[in-house]
Amino acid sequence: MKLEELRTLSLRDLDKELLALLKAQFGLRMQKSTQQLTNTNQLRNVRRDIARVKTIITELAGQK
Repeated sequence: MKLEELRTLSLRDLDKELLALLKAQFGLRMQKSTQQLTNTNQLRNVRRDIARVKTIITELAGQK
């Protein structure tokens, strides 16, 4: 997800997005461990998306 799209979301929506990304990361890690993951770049992209969401959540918490 792009940074501009994330900045438009509310805190509740960001929490939902973070939960979805964490579930996706878990699924990708399981696929990797069972050697079913063919595109390992997906894991990297999900990790970066998680970091983006956490950064924006922190920024929003600092504003209040």
